[in-house]
Amino acid sequence: MPVIPGRGLLRLLALWLGLALGTLAAPGLVPVWSGAGLALLVLVALALLEVARRPDLDVERTLPPSLPLGEWTDVPLRITRPGGAGRRLRLEIHDHHPPEVEQEGLPGMAAVPKDGGVQLTYALRPRRRGDLHFGRVEAWRRSTFDLVRRRIWLGSPATVRVLPNFRPILSQGLAGLEESLARLGVHMQRRRGEGLDFQQLRDYRDGDTMRQVDWKATARRGQLIARQYQDERDQQVLLLLDCGRRMHAREGDLTHFDHVLNASLLLTYAAVRQGDAVGLQTFAGDERWLSPVRGGSALPRFLDAVYDLETTLESPDFPDAAARLMRRQRRRALVILVTNLRDEDTHELLPA
Repeated sequence: MPVIPGRGLLRLLALWLGLALGTLAAPGLVPVWSGAGLALLVLVALALLEVARRPDLDVERTLPPSLPLGEWTDVPLRITRPGGAGRRLRLEIHDHHPPEVEQEGLPGMAAVPKDGGVQLTYALRPRRRGDLHFGRVEAWRRSTFDLVRRRIWLGSPATVRVLPNFRPILSQGLAGLEESLARLGVHMQRRRGEGLDFQQLRDYRDGDTMRQVDWKATARRGQLIARQYQDERDQQVLLLLDCGRRMHAREGDLTHFDHVLNASLLLTYAAVRQGDAVGLQTFAGDERWLSPVRGGSALPRFLDAVYDLETTLESPDFPDAAARLMRRQRRRALVILVTNLRDEDTHELLPA
């Protein structure tokens, strides 16, 4: 284990060297200077003996199953001494977090008692999605008076996933959408008459067409009974996501592709709430395909598929993406293409 000088030793060395300069003006101080050097060597030897034995230490890093992109998260480090022997240890702690995160609170100081433990908490903020790999915890043990420091490796490596930050998108996106529609005077209402899916039978009303009349129910009831329809449910929505070079640009803390994923997650959530099934296909990069699914598993499945998806330097090939989608998806579906368009894309995009 490496050993480095501490600040206490550097201060003593500075005083000893100052005393050496004093002997140039006063030769009578040479015996004092020599004695001070010998005493300093003895102190260093005792400090080395103090840190020579590796203490019995455990560290526990508490990480959530996943981290949200761009949000600060507290990470507690619990350092304990199972043996409970010896004096209190003074440690300088640094967690080897991934370079793709911002952190506050490291390195930190911890004084571990001989019969217990201590907790050190720091905060980190992921700057990219995907898997983040944490190394072991690095601790520097300080001797008395901080003459020397010895490095100790604690704990074990860990991996955590960084997901798109869906919480503000969900809270602000849906609320903002409903508020904007309300300001425009758009309100949700039932569609009567020629709907898509049968909903219920009801009494005939003025304005209903003869095609809505249910003649069997009319014969049984002895009065006109009409069918009421609602907007078609159980639809399939397919997201076609461009992962090419046009989505690599960054605006603020997020890339264009991060904004694409946020919008896609919001759309997936809204579609699932309406009872529709949502699928996914990517192109111009890492090709991923998710067949349409509905219900509570749709959103977690979508997150698992895209959390580590990155952009590439490829150019989008719209005809090829459309051809692959048609081979995979046989049932009628609403296909939503999410890309960054250019004027020159017209001749490829419209036929696709």
